Amino acid sequence: MEKALQILEDPDRHFLTSPFVQLELVPKSVFYRKKLERSFYEAYFSKAEWCYDVGGIVALAQVEAARHGLSAVDALHLSAAHIIGADEFVTTERPGKPIYRSRLAAVTYLFE
Repeated sequence: MEKALQILEDPDRHFLTSPFVQLELVPKSVFYRKKLERSFYEAYFSKAEWCYDVGGIVALAQVEAARHGLSAVDALHLSAAHIIGADEFVTTERPGKPIYRSRLAAVTYLFE
């Protein structure tokens, strides 16, 4: 958690997101009534630049998932990162997973 907060508090970083990231994170915090977690997400999403090109994200994700054996969600996230021009894609997926085979964005393991 400390590493994630360091990244989030870095004034030199510009954060990007997509509706797919929001859909993956927010509903569980609402369902389980995690108010602090939900507040954190709301603050993050209000400051992030959004990629709303859902059609483009899905089209690229289908190709990338088939090419590298990615899960649907990972392919969607990487495709959105690529389309919006992300320099880095920070993830909690452990090294060695299919997401690291993609070259759409430089993938960085959060806990490294």
